[in-house]
Amino acid sequence: MALCSKILALYLVHICLLLSLCSALDPFVSYEFEVSYITASPLGVPQQVIAINGKFPGPTINVTTNNNVAINIRNKLDENLLIHWSGIQQRRSSWQDGLPGTNCPIPPKWNWTYQFQVKDQIGSFFYFPSLHMQRASGGFGSFIVNNRAIIPIPFDTPHGDIVVLIGDWYKRNHTALRKALDDGKDLGMPDGVLINGKGPYQYNTTLVPDGIDYETIEVQPGKTYRLRVHNVGTSTSLNFRIQNHNLLLAESEGSYTVQQNYTSLDIHVGQSYSFLVTMDQNASTDYYIVASARFVNESQWKRVTGVGILRYTNSKGKAKGPLPDAPNDEFDKTFSMNQARSIRWNVSASGARPNPQGSFRYGSINVTDVYVLKNKPLVTINGKRKATLSGISFVNPATPIRLADQFKVKGVYKLDFPNKPLTGSPKIETSVINGTYRGFMEIILQNNDTKMQSYHLSGYAVFVVGMDYGDWTENSRGTYNKWDGIARSTVQVCY
Repeated sequence: MALCSKILALYLVHICLLLSLCSALDPFVSYEFEVSYITASPLGVPQQVIAINGKFPGPTINVTTNNNVAINIRNKLDENLLIHWSGIQQRRSSWQDGLPGTNCPIPPKWNWTYQFQVKDQIGSFFYFPSLHMQRASGGFGSFIVNNRAIIPIPFDTPHGDIVVLIGDWYKRNHTALRKALDDGKDLGMPDGVLINGKGPYQYNTTLVPDGIDYETIEVQPGKTYRLRVHNVGTSTSLNFRIQNHNLLLAESEGSYTVQQNYTSLDIHVGQSYSFLVTMDQNASTDYYIVASARFVNESQWKRVTGVGILRYTNSKGKAKGPLPDAPNDEFDKTFSMNQARSIRWNVSASGARPNPQGSFRYGSINVTDVYVLKNKPLVTINGKRKATLSGISFVNPATPIRLADQFKVKGVYKLDFPNKPLTGSPKIETSVINGTYRGFMEIILQNNDTKMQSYHLSGYAVFVVGMDYGDWTENSRGTYNKWDGIARSTVQVCY
């Protein structure tokens, strides 16, 4: 049996009502987004990318806890579009989540206004297009939810707030990548890693060609900044680090964390972190900002490294020397897993809490449903390579599930997703988990593939209470963290 890990998460299953619940007493914040193609050269070669209001990456959405948010999307692409607000909890507004199961797509030349409330939420999130592999061509940006003024943050107010979007990148556009997947092929090695939509600084003339625009972040010496780092890529786990600087972890996807220093941190696809970084080094040179691929052959993937520059305002020279070392454990996931286990919820911090049950002690809530979800390598069904979960390859219905619920359309989906993996042949179904209203669910994610997997629970947060190698058993419950497991929306499962 191949080594694999499991992540268990507890989350509330909440049946959403299709009615507007935005509070008229809380402020409205409005944005206008025009989504279109532009030509850009992030890796030195002109290519088609997806821009928001002519910008790649898109603008930051900056709101405050309990704000009502209205975002009008005008689709100037040549295909349907949906925008997903990754990590934002959709409380009784699941049809605003921007995914195929919740929304009808926005046709070309049409517009649609998303409207939802960031009720009792804080933290660092991002948005991206959720259809047709469009995320591989851009269309993403950051989404910040600030504390209300009367709620203190659990650290001194930083001198500045800096967004860092990292992710793998291909020179082929999303339509070419989508065709490759439809033809049963792998995407292959990315062509690079971008930092805020820009290619690598030329730290090595052999690996990095001339003429590539790179990201430069300017800071004042002695000041502390909050860096909100998001992996917006499609398939590559990245290790993030800044030369000679510690990363003090403070928040992840809406939960303040126990603060601890890291020299580098693995950030998996779809994950977001806030670090407090103090500019306490001398200004003799600039410093490297690095995002490099994890769990790969380093010699083959050296060119797939994102490199930016941290520049003090009184810097006296360019960054020099080799890049700061990445973890040296291509075939050993222990470092990464122990790092993930070390991330804990700050249970003493003031502010919004993710537990909808009203209890801060999630470990004492009775579990009503248990599901073991197992993924395996791709299988062939009806001549096509398909991904499966517990033996089922999900197919999106022509009518979004939430719309079918609203109009009581029968036969759109089946409430028959199994509690345990199927033992027979895999099948294609629109099969949905049948949760208990106001229930609390235990989910075990079992990765029996040969690749790292990221799981994202749209519109909710989960408490990550366990992580280990091998197959999960009921005895594994004895190792659960029932006090300060981090609450987040995206978790990684090792292989």
